[in-house]
Formats: sequence, structure tokens, C-alpha cells
Amino acid sequence: METTAAEEVTGICRDLLRIDTTNTGDQSTTVGERVAAEYVAAKLDEAGIAYEMHESAPRRANLVARIPGADRSRGALLVHGHLDVVPADPREWSVDPFSGEEKDGYLWGRGAIDMKDFDAMILAVVREWSRTGYVPPRDVVLAFTADEEAGMTYGSEFLVRKHRDLLDGCTEAIGEVGGYSYTVNDDLRLYLVQTAEKGLDWLRLHATGRPGHGSFIHDDNAVTALAEAVARVGRHRFPVVVTPTVREFLRRVGDALGIDIDPDDPEVAVAKLGPIANLIGATIRNTANPTRLEAGYKDNVIPGRASATIDCRTLPGQDQAFLAELRDVIGPDVEIEHNHRQPAVETEFGGPLVEAMGAALRAEDPGARTIPYLMSGGTDAKAFATLGIRCFGFAPLRLPPDLNFAALFHGIDERVPVEGLKFGVRVLDRLLRTS
Repeated sequence: METTAAEEVTGICRDLLRIDTTNTGDQSTTVGERVAAEYVAAKLDEAGIAYEMHESAPRRANLVARIPGADRSRGALLVHGHLDVVPADPREWSVDPFSGEEKDGYLWGRGAIDMKDFDAMILAVVREWSRTGYVPPRDVVLAFTADEEAGMTYGSEFLVRKHRDLLDGCTEAIGEVGGYSYTVNDDLRLYLVQTAEKGLDWLRLHATGRPGHGSFIHDDNAVTALAEAVARVGRHRFPVVVTPTVREFLRRVGDALGIDIDPDDPEVAVAKLGPIANLIGATIRNTANPTRLEAGYKDNVIPGRASATIDCRTLPGQDQAFLAELRDVIGPDVEIEHNHRQPAVETEFGGPLVEAMGAALRAEDPGARTIPYLMSGGTDAKAFATLGIRCFGFAPLRLPPDLNFAALFHGIDERVPVEGLKFGVRVLDRLLRTS
């Protein structure tokens, strides 16, 4: 008998986890995605699936393949996953973060849920199609990208800028951080489908002052001015703003939980969401978090300049209001520099693809109910959406009720349930066959 996608996915995911693709955000220290892309290429070669691989910089490889569909006049579906991962300190983990170890029903390793699990699902599904001669109803374009974890410059943005032709005809896309389960009870699981993402704005703040000797009385100190501004930003709480996606999410969650939710006072409801509260809590307001500080070159010299990095995430339609409020918080004497900006994206929770997602989930889990949500972070969808592609987060996983899924993203002991991987392959296959 031929190997099925569900039987193959665990081994593919394990192989990918054992390939270190650490992305530090610094090209000089980033490992790069080339080895992982070559692994993907070999798996596609075995299946007779043609692809193109393009490096945006040394070791920063991106791979795109197109599987022709039965009706080539229809818009193509883009299925994308990134190959890079954030750094992992082995001293903090209970297993080697690049071991791909299987224990306690999980595959452990950096990238297990962000997002080599979905990369493995994609490969397993299309390889099974090739073995059985299956032709999907429309073109399916696969994109395995670099650099999602550090701004997408060498990955999806590079493809959009330099190789847009590989994405010709794509009208819809599915990618990471959606399609995962939240257990309400034994008979009901909510599967969160990402229909929106907050915008990203990485800022650098610069304060200047009069340099001098560290032993003197010094009222014009750049470090002091910067520290005061950063502290104000870090302690500031932006007001609640309920976007259309969040309003619909709250309505559907309230119905599922059997509780009345005031959409204009959502914090009470969010507090009841257990393991996903952190994911949802950041979607009801803009955020600005200090992440880095830089100043000085000698212990006894007061520098003339001090800088800080602020990671800002803005709700759809809120970027200008956010910047005005942030400017007031920072104050007039600190310079604001925009290092990297990406707009928020949002689409409606409806249409044939969304209906197919729900049907595919229910076929594997009769207790499944899909609901839209706004993601507080960002994905490659930000780049692909600039081409007019309607983007969703749908990398299906049925999760154990007690697993704190949100804590695993960029967290210690990242892991994915093996049965969840097999479930995801079956759902993904059904979706691609019916959409």
C-alpha cells in the first residue's frame, strides 16, 4: 500500500525541525533557510513537482511551486509557510531545540508550531496527490519563504518585489496562526480562523543631549531623557477599540460560551478565554512595547545620544490615531524614526473558501465551529495582501484542551501534538480538494 499523507507528515516535520534555520534579524548571524529549502526541493523532486528556488541574499532561499488545477480559469490558491525560526537557547529547554524529539505524544523543537508543522502538512498532502495522480480543482501555488520572523525583507516581500510572476493569478491564500482549536466542552471546539492582522511599526527613538564627564552634575543627559520617554511608553495603556473582526469574534464566542458579552467592554470576556486570552487580549487595543536600548561607549562618559527600539502593533484603520497618541506620550523632544512599517490587513469572514474550511474541519471533528479572529502579530500575509490576495490564517490543528498554545509561540519547549499534525493533514487535504 502507498504511504498516506497522515503517515508521512510526522517524519517530514521531524526532519525540518532538525534543520537549524535560526533567524536573528542580523544577516551576519542568521543561519539562513537554504538547507531547509533544499530539503523541501528534494521532497518535491521525488514527487515530480516542479519548483523555482530564489535566494534574496546568501543562504536566504525561497521556493515556489505551482500545481496545475482542473479549472485553470479560476483564481489560484496560495498556500504559504516560512522556513525560518526565532532563536532558541538550549539551556532553557528540556530537550535539544533542534532535535525533533518525539515524546509524550508531541514533536518537540523550535518551529514545531511556528511553522514547520504546516510546512510538513503541505508537503505531505501534495506528495500524496502526486502518488495517486490527483488533480486539484484549481491551481495551488506553494510558497516556502525566508525571513518571516524578522520583517520578511528576504522572504515574501522579496518574492512580491522580484518574482511577482510566480504568484500570478492567486486570489486567495492560507498560511499560519489560524485553524487551531479552543475547547469549550467535550462536544464543542472553536477553531479560530485568522481574517485580520495588526499592523507593524518598528520605531527607533533618539534622544540627544550635551555629552560630558560622568562625575559632573549634568541636567542635559540624553540617557535620562530617553529612559523617561521609554518608561512612559512602556506603562501607557492605549484605549480599547473594537474592530469589525473582533466584534464578530466576541459575538460568536458569547454564543458558544452562553454568556452575554458587551462588545464595547470586551476585557471581561477576554479574561474568560483561558489559554488564548493572551492572543486575543492584544487585539482590542494598539500596543507599543520597548524592546531594546542603546547608549554610550564608556562608563564615565555621558553620551550625546541614546536610542531605543519600540515594537508597535496597530489595529486595522488605527495607524494615524495611534501615532498621534504615541507622539503625545513620548513628548516633543525625542526623535521618532520608522525602521520597518507594514499595514494591518483584514478581510471578511465569508465566501466559498471560508465555507470549505468549516466543512473540512467538521468532517474530521463533528464538534468543530469556525470563528474569525484578529491576530496581534504578523505573518507573510502582509506582503501577499499587497497583491490583492485575500489572506487567511488556516493551518489546522486539533489541540489538547489543557495545552497553552499561545505560550508556545517563540516560547520554551515549543512542541506540536503528533495526532494534531495528522488531523491537520486530513483537514488541509479536504480543504484543498473542495475549494
